[in-house]
Amino acid sequence: MSTLKFTDRTDTNTVENGLGFAPKFDARGLIPVVTTCAKTGTVLMQAWMNSEAIKRTIETGEAHYFSRSRQELWHKGATSGEFQLVKDFRTDCDQDSLWLLVEQQGGKCCHVGHPSCFYRSIPLKQDTAAPIILKSMHT
Repeated sequence: MSTLKFTDRTDTNTVENGLGFAPKFDARGLIPVVTTCAKTGTVLMQAWMNSEAIKRTIETGEAHYFSRSRQELWHKGATSGEFQLVKDFRTDCDQDSLWLLVEQQGGKCCHVGHPSCFYRSIPLKQDTAAPIILKSMHT
Protein backbone atom coordinates (compact mmCIF):
# COMPACT_ATOMS: atom_id res chain seq x y z
CA MET A 1 0.00 0.00 0.00
CA SER A 2 1.48 3.33 -1.05
CA THR A 3 1.51 6.36 1.22
CA LEU A 4 0.56 9.85 0.20
CA LYS A 5 3.18 12.51 0.91
CA PHE A 6 1.95 16.06 1.43
CA THR A 7 4.13 19.19 1.39
CA ASP A 8 4.96 20.77 4.76
CA ARG A 9 2.59 23.62 5.70
CA THR A 10 5.02 25.60 7.90
CA ASP A 11 6.04 28.03 5.16
CA THR A 12 3.00 30.18 4.31
CA ASN A 13 4.57 31.46 1.10
CA THR A 14 5.12 27.89 -0.13
CA VAL A 15 1.54 26.94 0.78
CA GLU A 16 -0.01 29.98 -0.90
CA ASN A 17 2.31 30.44 -3.88
CA GLY A 18 4.18 27.17 -4.31
CA LEU A 19 3.21 24.07 -6.22
CA GLY A 20 3.44 21.59 -3.33
CA PHE A 21 0.16 20.03 -2.20
CA ALA A 22 -0.25 20.86 1.51
CA PRO A 23 -3.92 20.45 2.46
CA LYS A 24 -5.05 21.95 5.77
CA PHE A 25 -7.15 19.37 7.57
CA ASP A 26 -9.39 20.33 10.49
CA ALA A 27 -9.09 18.82 13.99
CA ARG A 28 -10.98 15.73 12.76
CA GLY A 29 -8.53 15.20 9.89
CA LEU A 30 -11.05 16.42 7.29
CA ILE A 31 -11.08 19.04 4.55
CA PRO A 32 -14.20 20.31 2.72
CA VAL A 33 -14.62 19.57 -0.98
CA VAL A 34 -17.07 21.12 -3.44
CA THR A 35 -17.93 18.93 -6.43
CA THR A 36 -19.19 20.43 -9.69
CA CYS A 37 -20.17 19.09 -13.08
CA ALA A 38 -17.19 19.50 -15.42
CA LYS A 39 -19.47 20.20 -18.42
CA THR A 40 -22.00 22.64 -16.97
CA GLY A 41 -20.34 24.05 -13.84
CA THR A 42 -23.38 23.10 -11.76
CA VAL A 43 -22.58 22.55 -8.09
CA LEU A 44 -23.41 18.91 -7.42
CA MET A 45 -22.48 18.50 -3.77
CA GLN A 46 -20.33 19.53 -0.84
CA ALA A 47 -18.65 16.79 1.16
CA TRP A 48 -15.52 16.02 3.17
CA MET A 49 -12.27 14.21 2.46
CA ASN A 50 -9.59 12.78 4.70
CA SER A 51 -6.09 11.89 3.48
CA GLU A 52 -7.22 8.39 2.45
CA ALA A 53 -10.11 9.78 0.36
CA ILE A 54 -7.69 12.16 -1.37
CA LYS A 55 -5.26 9.32 -2.01
CA ARG A 56 -7.92 7.02 -3.46
CA THR A 57 -9.34 9.81 -5.62
CA ILE A 58 -5.87 10.51 -7.04
CA GLU A 59 -5.10 6.81 -7.59
CA THR A 60 -8.41 5.80 -9.18
CA GLY A 61 -9.64 8.96 -10.91
CA GLU A 62 -13.02 8.43 -9.22
CA ALA A 63 -14.37 10.50 -6.33
CA HIS A 64 -13.93 9.17 -2.81
CA TYR A 65 -15.15 11.02 0.27
CA PHE A 66 -15.26 10.57 4.02
CA SER A 67 -18.74 10.12 5.49
CA ARG A 68 -18.99 11.99 8.79
CA SER A 69 -22.26 10.27 9.70
CA ARG A 70 -20.94 6.75 9.05
CA GLN A 71 -17.33 7.55 9.99
CA GLU A 72 -15.99 5.69 6.96
CA LEU A 73 -14.45 6.12 3.55
CA TRP A 74 -17.09 6.43 0.83
CA HIS A 75 -16.52 5.62 -2.86
CA LYS A 76 -19.21 7.69 -4.61
CA GLY A 77 -21.31 5.32 -6.71
CA ALA A 78 -20.13 2.05 -5.16
CA THR A 79 -23.67 1.20 -4.04
CA SER A 80 -25.78 3.48 -6.27
CA GLY A 81 -23.91 3.17 -9.56
CA GLU A 82 -23.77 6.99 -9.68
CA PHE A 83 -19.95 7.19 -9.97
CA GLN A 84 -18.09 10.47 -10.36
CA LEU A 85 -15.22 10.39 -12.87
CA VAL A 86 -12.76 13.13 -11.91
CA LYS A 87 -11.78 15.49 -14.72
CA ASP A 88 -9.88 17.99 -12.55
CA PHE A 89 -8.92 18.20 -8.86
CA ARG A 90 -7.98 21.57 -7.36
CA THR A 91 -7.17 23.26 -4.08
CA ASP A 92 -7.73 26.90 -3.14
CA CYS A 93 -5.03 29.52 -2.40
CA ASP A 94 -4.43 28.57 1.24
CA GLN A 95 -5.20 24.90 0.63
CA ASP A 96 -8.00 24.59 3.19
CA SER A 97 -10.67 23.46 0.73
CA LEU A 98 -10.81 21.33 -2.38
CA TRP A 99 -12.73 21.35 -5.66
CA LEU A 100 -13.55 18.33 -7.80
CA LEU A 101 -14.78 18.75 -11.37
CA VAL A 102 -16.44 15.50 -12.36
CA GLU A 103 -18.42 13.69 -14.98
CA GLN A 104 -21.44 12.44 -13.04
CA GLN A 105 -22.46 8.94 -14.14
CA GLY A 106 -26.16 8.06 -14.06
CA GLY A 107 -27.41 11.63 -13.76
CA LYS A 108 -28.23 11.60 -10.04
CA CYS A 109 -25.70 12.96 -7.61
CA CYS A 110 -27.92 13.38 -4.56
CA HIS A 111 -28.80 10.40 -2.36
CA VAL A 112 -32.47 11.47 -2.45
CA GLY A 113 -32.55 11.23 -6.25
CA HIS A 114 -31.82 14.73 -7.56
CA PRO A 115 -29.16 15.67 -10.14
CA SER A 116 -27.61 18.02 -7.53
CA CYS A 117 -27.72 18.05 -3.74
CA PHE A 118 -28.48 21.78 -4.04
CA TYR A 119 -32.03 21.33 -5.31
CA ARG A 120 -33.72 23.90 -3.06
CA SER A 121 -33.52 27.68 -3.22
CA ILE A 122 -33.70 29.97 -0.19
CA PRO A 123 -35.85 33.01 -1.03
CA LEU A 124 -34.25 36.42 -0.48
CA LYS A 125 -35.85 39.59 0.86
CA GLN A 126 -38.42 37.70 2.89
CA ASP A 127 -39.97 38.50 6.25
CA THR A 128 -37.49 36.62 8.44
CA ALA A 129 -39.92 36.67 11.39
CA ALA A 130 -42.03 34.10 9.52
CA PRO A 131 -40.81 30.56 8.75
CA ILE A 132 -38.83 30.48 5.52
CA ILE A 133 -40.27 28.21 2.82
CA LEU A 134 -37.73 26.79 0.40
CA LYS A 135 -38.40 26.65 -3.32
CA SER A 136 -37.69 23.34 -5.07
CA MET A 137 -35.59 23.66 -8.21
CA HIS A 138 -36.80 20.29 -9.57
CA THR A 139 -40.60 20.43 -9.48
